[in-house]
Amino acid sequence: MDPRIQKMAAVIVNYSLEVQPGDYCLFRGTSPLAQPLMQALTEEALKAGGLPYNYIHMSEEAPIMLGYGTEAQIEVSNPLLKYAYQNFRRIVRIEADDKTGELAGFPASKQQAWERSRGGIFKIQFEREASGEMMRCTTLFPTPAYAKDAGMTFEEYQEFVFSACMVHLDDPVAHWKQVSAEQQRLVNWLNGKKRLQVRGKNIDMELGVDGRIWENADGKFNFPDGEIFTGPVENDVNGWVKFTYPAIYNGNIVKGAELHFENGKVVKARADENEAFLLAILDTDEGSRTLGEFAIGTNRGINRFTGHILFDEKIHGTVHMALGQSYAKTNAVNKSSVHWDMICDMMDGGEIVVDGTRFYENGNFLDV
Repeated sequence: MDPRIQKMAAVIVNYSLEVQPGDYCLFRGTSPLAQPLMQALTEEALKAGGLPYNYIHMSEEAPIMLGYGTEAQIEVSNPLLKYAYQNFRRIVRIEADDKTGELAGFPASKQQAWERSRGGIFKIQFEREASGEMMRCTTLFPTPAYAKDAGMTFEEYQEFVFSACMVHLDDPVAHWKQVSAEQQRLVNWLNGKKRLQVRGKNIDMELGVDGRIWENADGKFNFPDGEIFTGPVENDVNGWVKFTYPAIYNGNIVKGAELHFENGKVVKARADENEAFLLAILDTDEGSRTLGEFAIGTNRGINRFTGHILFDEKIHGTVHMALGQSYAKTNAVNKSSVHWDMICDMMDGGEIVVDGTRFYENGNFLDV
């Protein structure tokens, strides 16, 4: 086995999830290609005294469901995963798709039904994470499909992934602890503040954050990580944003997405490409037109767009925001089966002003 895979597994088990003796651990791969990392995670969890179990999604599971299932069949949440998310204390979701873009082209109604099926699992995840009953980490294992989307050879993409995870370092945990300390200083300053003004060439928004908690994403929630985030006050988001990177959801690519908010709701939306899909997802449920998350990307090791949100939302010098489901740990309360992250570059004249104090400029945090 590539030693970087084993090191990656060791960091996730011991740092991200802090597996303790007797902890039930679920390692969930989105395709059989995830197996090398699942094997390494299983070894590391056993060393830590955990009780590891694995779940692998078959190839082309989603397109088969949408191709042959009725909407009523598609929207049922997987009962096996539902049980695991209700009972396991440690869960790793491993993105390892052997194909991407599999759902593009299916009718919007079936894609909405698929979102509702996943929403049942997300609801359990968000609630148990917020209560501290469960720790979950999402990661990615390199596959040729992801490499193709990123415009890299498979070998280049492997290097990119492992470097972003910092597992090429002798002590990656020391690196992530340093990131944690730096971001915690920012989070401590932000907590207790009331209003953000986010301005730039492609954004002019005001967001209320009074009473909301900022979270430090330091390798625990995702691996790799690198962001600080909160959940805006649901009825206190106003302004507009045009996302500078493609917004990708379930393999559907929306370019030039532009959203206008009034009192927390998207009241106008357009896109240069695939506007119909954007509008369909906005109408998935009652909460899908509301922002569930606002975040600032901080990972300097991720300096290019790859087409996978796990990396792209953490690009240094960007902000991203998610339509739909919020994280209860931020004190946000929006509910939706949708959680769609979209990214806006801030490097060229972007700024964030917090309660009248300039906090961020051209992709960099200022001394506050």
